[in-house]
Amino acid sequence: MKTPKRIQPLIDDGLVDEVLRPLMSGKEASVYVVRCGNEIRCAKVYKDAAQRSFKQAVLYQEGRKVRNSRRQRAMEKGSGFGRNQQEAAWQNAEVDALYRLAAAGVRVPEPYGCFDGVLLMELVTDDEGNVAPRLNDVSMSAEQALEDHAVMMQYIVRMLHAGLVHGDLSEFNVLVDDYGPVIIDLPQAVDAAANNNAKGMLARDVANITAYYAMFAPELAETRYADEIWALFEAGDMDPDAELTGLFEDDPEAPDVDALLENIMAAMEEEQERKARQKSAEDGDEED
Repeated sequence: MKTPKRIQPLIDDGLVDEVLRPLMSGKEASVYVVRCGNEIRCAKVYKDAAQRSFKQAVLYQEGRKVRNSRRQRAMEKGSGFGRNQQEAAWQNAEVDALYRLAAAGVRVPEPYGCFDGVLLMELVTDDEGNVAPRLNDVSMSAEQALEDHAVMMQYIVRMLHAGLVHGDLSEFNVLVDDYGPVIIDLPQAVDAAANNNAKGMLARDVANITAYYAMFAPELAETRYADEIWALFEAGDMDPDAELTGLFEDDPEAPDVDALLENIMAAMEEEQERKARQKSAEDGDEED
């Protein structure tokens, strides 16, 4: 097949020998199956910000910092250089998350590096070499659903123990090979301690995963894993191998998390609109 323009530099540098075929195209990237020497891997080509349809990206970027103070200031100011740095930070966040989660005992694809917006990583396959299906394409028995759901809840605990919340977890970004679930798509992963939206995002991640497995094991629909997990996190009692029960009793004085998240999103949208109006006014003054 014709080599995608963004992958050509990797071929020129000897990092990739051949692009075999497209694998998938999503809201934030296109993925290709590539050959690197004797290894078959995948290349994730990130789309530019203008082409991405990932909604509310600003919510996920809250709390992210870069070591270089000049770059950080440029990102906060929103200059052209800052936007380029923001893109690099978005892409590198996935590489960093993959390394951190693998070290924490979460099954994720092994990364081999990110090069000018192209992430090279392991191609997850079954024992026969076929590309592993996504969870949304997999049916299972009730027993298997309960087993795999328990694994996923353990992975979410380990992610949180490592300081991360996936933020966009669902049956569409979990692969299933012969050994169980593998979590993918992590550029939007958030810092659990630094992002004010982390609690609501974790609740949504757990709800999405639980809803899928509950189609095969209906009893899962009544569980309260998100509340249980976050309570452990807030209490400082996170154990990566914690035995969860799915049980939780509400605090009658606890705030409405969904309402809080909606208010935060509305406030951030309003602030973005205010900055856009201010920039437009400043541009008009410069033209005069």
